[in-house]
Amino acid sequence: MTVSQRVGSGDETADVVILGAGPAGLVLGNLLQASGVDCLVVERADAAQVRTRARAGFLAANTVRILDRHGLAEGLHRRGREHSACEFRTQDGRFRLDYGSLGRGERHTVYPQQELVTDLLTHYQGAGGRISFRTEAVAVVGADGSRPEVTVRDPDGRPSRLHARYVAGCDGRHGAARRSLPPGAVRRHHLDHGLSWLGLLAQAPPSLDAVGYAVHPDGFAGHMARTPEVTRYYLQYQRGQAADAWSEQRIWDELALRMGAAEYGALHRGPIVQRTVVDLESDVLEPLRYGSLLLAGDAAALLSPSAAKGANLAVLEAEILAGALVDDLAHGDARGLERYSAQCLPYIWRAQEFSQWMLRLLHGPSGPDAESLFHNALRRARLESLRTSRSQQDWFAEHYVGV
Repeated sequence: MTVSQRVGSGDETADVVILGAGPAGLVLGNLLQASGVDCLVVERADAAQVRTRARAGFLAANTVRILDRHGLAEGLHRRGREHSACEFRTQDGRFRLDYGSLGRGERHTVYPQQELVTDLLTHYQGAGGRISFRTEAVAVVGADGSRPEVTVRDPDGRPSRLHARYVAGCDGRHGAARRSLPPGAVRRHHLDHGLSWLGLLAQAPPSLDAVGYAVHPDGFAGHMARTPEVTRYYLQYQRGQAADAWSEQRIWDELALRMGAAEYGALHRGPIVQRTVVDLESDVLEPLRYGSLLLAGDAAALLSPSAAKGANLAVLEAEILAGALVDDLAHGDARGLERYSAQCLPYIWRAQEFSQWMLRLLHGPSGPDAESLFHNALRRARLESLRTSRSQQDWFAEHYVGV
């Protein structure tokens, strides 16, 4: 009998119910499982979707250390690739930063998020971890007390309840955890950047041996290797335009123009297998706890993808939360849970600040008015400082890889 069937046949109980089977939820589940804490992961998608959802793929050095520390890094060490350089292309030329030799000398590991999630899921289930797929969390009830409940719908649409001591909301910005927060329970800091990207996954080898950031009058373009056969691209895109509005030919031509392919070498082209429009927004909830409901990952804070911090913050928060939950449930020590929000928020705000800096570096106003010209001149000055100043390069490297 599957866990999903058990949930649908009657109410379930766990010390911790985890909403969402992304990096935050599965790292948390693995760490709680390893510590003997009874937990249940609830995920609305099926197992195949969880294992194939394409997301970011840049793991910071500290994220790798966390996964190493808990025996969760075997796959990324076998199949991941270290990455330590980025290239900026502008109307004034191009320059490269080998950030792995700058700042703290740390590197990224390129490992597609769906492969990391697959590893985490395999490890969790292999250790006997409970997970209910195709089960939609509807609401968290009674989080202001000591015995919260999660109302769910099973794969057949039947309602049931999950009883817990704590609920970990790792189900994203639109999930049941956020929806269940009563008005005034937390403060939401929100900023819409007024920018949109067309995110692309191309069945084509990388065209650079570095991350590519192109600053162009027609808008930003980005190149991020995923595997030897697959590359992720981003194009600054008109807000409100459908993902399929442009033909593949137009997309490749626009990428070639913005990335200066005529000057620096043609892009490897191939079928575009995924398109997603990303409206760039940022938000942070404070605090990250409401009674027995604790937030992690995108449910806690949403970052723009400009600096690839989201998944890395999720892993860090999951480790901190796991330690606090184990201390409370196994040892009766609630101090870690009381400090959880205050411990995580400085990391979140530092990541937000660097993401903002990257957005200002990569995007500028396009109008001919005096204010737009002034801001674009400032952006050129920032890029020139990054190209020529060792102290600026060290600062960039430390914040680019760090969490």
